[in-house]
Amino acid sequence: MSDQKINTLGFIGLGVMGGPMCANLLKKGGKPVVVFDTSAAALQDASSHGASVAQDVGEVAGKADIIFLSLPSIDQVETVANAILAAPRKPAMIVDMSTSNVARTRALAKLVNDAGVHFVDAPVARTKQAAIDGKLFISVGGSETDFEHVRPYLQCMGSDVLHCGDIGNGQIIKILNNYMVFMTVNALSEAITIGRRAGMDADKLLDLLSQGSADSFALRNHGMKSLAKDTFPEKTFPMTYAIKDCALALDLAKEGAFVPRIGTYTYNVMCQARDAGFAQNYHPAVIQLIDGRVKVDLPAQV
Repeated sequence: MSDQKINTLGFIGLGVMGGPMCANLLKKGGKPVVVFDTSAAALQDASSHGASVAQDVGEVAGKADIIFLSLPSIDQVETVANAILAAPRKPAMIVDMSTSNVARTRALAKLVNDAGVHFVDAPVARTKQAAIDGKLFISVGGSETDFEHVRPYLQCMGSDVLHCGDIGNGQIIKILNNYMVFMTVNALSEAITIGRRAGMDADKLLDLLSQGSADSFALRNHGMKSLAKDTFPEKTFPMTYAIKDCALALDLAKEGAFVPRIGTYTYNVMCQARDAGFAQNYHPAVIQLIDGRVKVDLPAQV
């Protein structure tokens, strides 16, 4: 596979993250992009940025040399990948930018490779705004050669594009990155609750903590922009997405015969928040359960 053979790119999955990622690929990639999504509105938006709209997955496979996927879970990734492989004409490479189960990603990669198509996992981290700005963190699993082929296009979407090793390693980094964020949000929620009850304003508390050793990306982003201001909008990495990613981390732990206490507690609190009506809200909404504003019986520590 050489750059000369890459004439057209494909993008399937134009959701909250995929839409702006595709827009940046169109803007900076230097190649035509053919797209598909089940949402007519998403397709119209991609078309307004210059994309060619396909009628189905098979049409994308018939035109694109590298196809990027940004889908809700490994279930959809497997379905779409199989549809690509069933097409009369196949791409040279599939790049899964979804957050997917590691074992199933590796099994799918073997299936795709056996069909003569290269496979790379390249899940993304950071916020919707980072996707819009082209400043995502992208962790990549695959061969060094495949990474070098796809890196110029990933750099259209991300400011930090890291090769993490073999297939599945990109997923491990992404999953554990988010896992750490979820636990940190839980800890920040407790710190804010303690500070507020002691008479301190949350904005002031976090501003001062950011100047000490407690500083972190999660404190400045999730803490200052959401937790302290009690702002938990929909369509900004909702609780259901956080639960899914945390569950993937717990699956990895189980495969390694490890029982994570903090992570399990965090997962259970997020499930409680989902059931309390916050399924579509930005996941730091857990603070409303932690500080007692929403009355639920929080899970006991394991």
